[in-house]
Amino acid sequence: MLNKQADLAGPGIGTYEEVAAALPQNYASLLTPMETMHALFGVKQYIEENLCKELGLSMVQVPLIVDRESGVNDMLDRDGSRTPVEFPCGLGLEKRLNAQVVQAATKWKRMALKAFGCEIGEGLCTDMRAVRKDYFLDHDHSAYVDQWDWEKTISADQRSLNYLTETVRTIWKVIKGAEQYAQKMFPQLVDPRYPSLPDELTFIHAEEILERYPDLPRKQRETRLVQEFPAVFIYGIGWPLADGYPHEMRAADYDDWVTETRSKDGRPMHGLNGDILVWNPVTKRRHELTSMGIRVTKDTLRTQLEMSGQLDLLKQPYHQAILNDKIPLSIGGGIGQSRVYMLLLKKAHIGEVSVTVWPEQLRKISAEKNIHLLQ
Repeated sequence: MLNKQADLAGPGIGTYEEVAAALPQNYASLLTPMETMHALFGVKQYIEENLCKELGLSMVQVPLIVDRESGVNDMLDRDGSRTPVEFPCGLGLEKRLNAQVVQAATKWKRMALKAFGCEIGEGLCTDMRAVRKDYFLDHDHSAYVDQWDWEKTISADQRSLNYLTETVRTIWKVIKGAEQYAQKMFPQLVDPRYPSLPDELTFIHAEEILERYPDLPRKQRETRLVQEFPAVFIYGIGWPLADGYPHEMRAADYDDWVTETRSKDGRPMHGLNGDILVWNPVTKRRHELTSMGIRVTKDTLRTQLEMSGQLDLLKQPYHQAILNDKIPLSIGGGIGQSRVYMLLLKKAHIGEVSVTVWPEQLRKISAEKNIHLLQ
């Protein structure tokens, strides 16, 4: 049996020898660099406009840096392996501020719902930028992250698997529409080698995936799954499965992964969250587009922090706001912008749609594969 514990340790392939082997042979971009930019910004405008329209959201400003003591930075997981960039700021202050570059705006958004006065059914969407320095840099993981981070106020009776499912379907409708929009802009994106996305997602629980492939670690389970079903939403990420491991590590203080739900055949499951994954026909690999979920209540927050050994976080302002009902119940997620562009524009590397830093070794490997990274 392969090492399941190691597979929980975060994203990325692992070595550049593996990256070189994974990148496609005989690759040629379907768009020139300038055509890529025109298509990218067309898709960006389409998604922002239609995501807001379909989910009842408004575009708002979002922080790039936050105060460390606020507790609103996203720690991404619960094993402490991915820490934010941190620096002192405030020239002339007797005690300088401890600023952190955001890794995502997950917690900030929920507090922002109150600040912007979002009632039930209303929400916000952000053009979020972040730095995640602890990623292995490969073909679809960058230290620079851009996301449509969104959040929406909900009622207590909307904290259900059905409501989550309908929200996911709405998001998929927008992504599918963006693909069609890009293909109208540049018809060469319709290519028989790279099939278009399916009209509908397949919904499946992490427990059911484990039952299908009990001996495989998470990433290989996902790969097998999307080869069979090219676009899926995986429910229940964070709760320990039947083999004792969660499908993937999930932070304990935003998504609700402990609430009990029921499978289609009536079996008990857990979790009101999940990920959209697709099969990428260019890279021939699994490709994650978004993580999202219904957020914790004060009760599920305590349970998840206790399970993860992090009850000391309860003293932080964000956690106190949840415990004291100061911020609303919500649903939200982050949709990877460059991940979407890479997929819809049929690119082999995220560096073809995003300008950031890459190790020289990866640049050389990419150039040898006719993949030209922006710089």
